[in-house]
Amino acid sequence: MSTTTEARPLSLSRAMAEAAAEIDQALSVLLPPEEGAEAPLYAAMRYAAIGGGKRLRGFLVLEGARQFSVSRQAALRVAAAIEMIHAYSLVHDDLPAMDDDDLRRGKPTVHKAWDEATAILAGDALQCHAFTVLAEEDTHADPAVRAELVRCLSRAAGPRGMCGGQMLDMLAEREGGRLDEVAIGRLQTLKTGKLIEFSAEAGAVLGKAPLAQRHALLAYGRDLGAAFQIADDLLDATASAEETGKATGKDAAAGKATLVGLLGAERARLQAERLVAQAKGHLDGFGERGDLLRMLADFTIERRS
Repeated sequence: MSTTTEARPLSLSRAMAEAAAEIDQALSVLLPPEEGAEAPLYAAMRYAAIGGGKRLRGFLVLEGARQFSVSRQAALRVAAAIEMIHAYSLVHDDLPAMDDDDLRRGKPTVHKAWDEATAILAGDALQCHAFTVLAEEDTHADPAVRAELVRCLSRAAGPRGMCGGQMLDMLAEREGGRLDEVAIGRLQTLKTGKLIEFSAEAGAVLGKAPLAQRHALLAYGRDLGAAFQIADDLLDATASAEETGKATGKDAAAGKATLVGLLGAERARLQAERLVAQAKGHLDGFGERGDLLRMLADFTIERRS
């Protein structure tokens, strides 16, 4: 009698919970232990990165890698690296100079649990350490693959990716959020979408997949990322802090540029549903093996946290 995971009915919630536990274990091994004179920095890094969160980006890496039978160890290292980058971005986002938040994932933000200087250093260190992990031979035997992963993630997180999107977000806030739909779409693609695109594509890079399949996963990630951001904005407008684990209602109060603010909740929700349908369409060539990715697309706009 078979007791393998493959024999069980597919469950997205179970798959995401199991992946989150694996990613947390990988982070625990890969991040520096809390020892030596630098222990406060290492403790803040681990506090920011381990535990809590949906691990959506890491899960995308693992599922993308599974399409090409990539080793779980290699995929987990890349999943941990993207979660380090995401954690660094949240630590810096929460600082008083940025969004000034006291709560993240249901617990005090890093600058509240420690102080602002430690939070800045913890974010910086998480970002650097992510690229160390990608560049090490344990991530992939082929140095060209490791270099491509570093190139793609640095581009997604840098001035033409997340950091550029953050700058656009700050500028829009200063101008009272007066952006049109195209400008908001570009802002959100850079700020949120690029890291999700990388996460979807990374498994294909690890697996040295044909370009057509790599492009399909990249396109899936692009539409998924856009839908994810709309869903996030809807949650900020409609969910409670208890549901989301962070303060809500801040976008409107701060005058942030969002599609929810521009189009209204109903039209924004319809747009997110169209994006989810497009995302799933990019997976037609992956057959049943892509079912969890299809479920993830639906989950993106159904979630309440």
